[in-house]
Amino acid sequence: MSTATSETEVASVVEGEAVHVRWIMPDGFFELPMDVENTDQLADELIELARKVIPNGTPDMQYQWAAICGGNYDAFIEGSVQYAGFVITEVEETRCTATVHVSLTDTPEAARFNPVGAVSGALRALDQGEVAEISLPCGPAVSLIGTRQAAIDANLTQSGHDEPFWTSFIQVHVPLPNGTDLVLEMVTPTQEGWDVFSQMFAGILKSLRFFDDEGNPLRPTQ
Repeated sequence: MSTATSETEVASVVEGEAVHVRWIMPDGFFELPMDVENTDQLADELIELARKVIPNGTPDMQYQWAAICGGNYDAFIEGSVQYAGFVITEVEETRCTATVHVSLTDTPEAARFNPVGAVSGALRALDQGEVAEISLPCGPAVSLIGTRQAAIDANLTQSGHDEPFWTSFIQVHVPLPNGTDLVLEMVTPTQEGWDVFSQMFAGILKSLRFFDDEGNPLRPTQ
């Protein structure tokens, strides 16, 4: 995997207080279109992306790939996803893939005095994986590592039935200074690439930085 990088940014605005979040994505990531005005534009951009991802594929293969990606957008909207990207690479001659999502959610008022403690307690109560409080260069955070089952919709499978598969994930919650919870998640269905993708994701987390509207660095949330 190439070591070249690109900087990405999202902004969180709460009651007029803006926090600009920047991080570095490794080279090789394909970004899903998020800033689209309608479904026609989304379909066009996904088809164009499919041509880049599988340039030697038939138009039908590219259309089917775009349709699979399009099926995720309801979940993106529901989860307040601001960024979604994926990478395809080979690890020890095995073709592996991983996705990275970045979302923003409001921190409950009662949790703002101790957001890390509140998030870690809530995640432990869900019992979905291993929870730990961690320290990043941008400030304290909470990580959740686990596995979960997903499924490919029956309309997109040759069998005509939903096809389940297991994915492994790392989810990290980072409280922002304006009372927003920044959530980054790396997911992979290919266990062979877990070590590579985990290290890659750690690099993304270490690159997180917060700025105000004027571009001044913000201190980490305590």
